[in-house]
Amino acid sequence: MGDRMEGLLQVGAITNSHGLRGEVKVYPTTDDPSRFLDLKEVVADTGKQQAVLEVARVKFFKQMVFMKFKGIDDINDVLQYKGAKLYVTREHAVSLEEGEYFIADLIGLRVETQEGEVLGVIQDVMRTGANDVYVVRPDSGKELLIPAIHDCIKEIDLAGGRMEVCLLPGLREMNAGKPQQAGGQ
Repeated sequence: MGDRMEGLLQVGAITNSHGLRGEVKVYPTTDDPSRFLDLKEVVADTGKQQAVLEVARVKFFKQMVFMKFKGIDDINDVLQYKGAKLYVTREHAVSLEEGEYFIADLIGLRVETQEGEVLGVIQDVMRTGANDVYVVRPDSGKELLIPAIHDCIKEIDLAGGRMEVCLLPGLREMNAGKPQQAGGQ
């Protein structure tokens, strides 16, 4: 499954200090910044060093997140972390809603139909706005695009490295590049 930086997931980056009391301004890289409210600690990676910082408080302003870390009460103590990427460890990764997954976790899953036919491996996740689309690469032939909707995705078993899907009628034909009538794309 790749090493994904030893099980760390990036949630943001410290863009600057904020005020004189050690707060920092964080640009969130997660699709749902409210997840910051649940974080107990983060790993700050400056490129030179990694430090585990305990989260004291979090507040939001426009698109930014302001964070205060325990034991850092002075602007001079946070300057070393300016530009640092913030990660959470897997244990501290937010408890995702049921049915939510980190994209990094999905890449590489083996995709099978409910009948047990292996369709390929998830190569990419496309964010389309309406719903995500899983790009599945088979051993041979064209990749398959599967919409991440309840009708299609029946089970995601991260431990087993597999995803069970139900191919909706017409999905294979659509993916096989048969002449498409709709809108002549």
